[in-house]
Amino acid sequence: MKRYDVVALGELLIDFTENGTSAQGNPVFEANPGGAPCNVLAMLRKLDRRCAFVGKVGNDMFGQQLKAVAEEAGIDMSGLRMDDTVHTTLAFVKTYEDGDRDFSFYRNPGADMMLTEDELPMDMIRDTRIFHFGTLSMTHEGVRQATRAAVLAAKQAGAIISFDPNLRPPLWDSLNEARAQMLWGLSQADVVKIADNEIEFLTDTSDYDKGARFLRERFPGIRLLNVTAGANGSYAFCGDRKTFVPSFLLGGTIETTGAGDTFCASVLDFVLAHGTDGLSKDDLKAMLRFANAAAYMVTTRRGAIRSMPQRQQVEAILKEH
Repeated sequence: MKRYDVVALGELLIDFTENGTSAQGNPVFEANPGGAPCNVLAMLRKLDRRCAFVGKVGNDMFGQQLKAVAEEAGIDMSGLRMDDTVHTTLAFVKTYEDGDRDFSFYRNPGADMMLTEDELPMDMIRDTRIFHFGTLSMTHEGVRQATRAAVLAAKQAGAIISFDPNLRPPLWDSLNEARAQMLWGLSQADVVKIADNEIEFLTDTSDYDKGARFLRERFPGIRLLNVTAGANGSYAFCGDRKTFVPSFLLGGTIETTGAGDTFCASVLDFVLAHGTDGLSKDDLKAMLRFANAAAYMVTTRRGAIRSMPQRQQVEAILKEH
């Protein structure tokens, strides 16, 4: 028995999301706690999974806010490091009418990219059933070395490796470097959640079947590949089986921050319960329906960590629709 169901490493930051205008006509931004890996853990806690986070924030007002909110969510934050000299990373999120987003990052440097290998809580990393990471902890050499060391330790301890490429072009010196690190992550992964724009970026095709086939042939270690296509729905590829489930388009969408992370967490919850071997098309359909419904619910709320739904709320949508 492992102590944790999921340990995630990566960024923990403040998402400043638009929330109307002031009396003077200026845009108002709400400081929402976020960061993809911790968003995933926040949803997993709603699903009653044991979770821990590894990363770094600034020892400033935002870093203290993030630590408090994550602990409030029930995430073990003993693997969080506080930097006394580099501030917490900030992201300003512009949301368009179609739900798409544009990010402006204050991260040159940001505390999350200052995590080093000698700061890793290796006992925690070795004591989890699933280890989850993305690429924002691979944009710079020091934190990249820490990420790779953590992945290696988790693999050697028998953990399932979960990877989300989570492409954010402004954070990379070059897109060629981004592609190289995304491919490395895929080479380590058992379970992958990848967005439609990311699969096109890596495979030069918008045909999800072709893109998925290319990735699975190149990286045969991937046991479960999930492709999210926004409002169009999601796909799962497992063994020789492919399943598609449309999105829940029930209205009320405010913004999509955290939707992909909620989807990812729902998939990991399913993997914890059912594994990845011998999954039928019906199994994959049930997994995607739950993940899509949970992701939809987050789009009706602002922010991520404090916006995750309870299991019974998701099941109520599934029962009704």
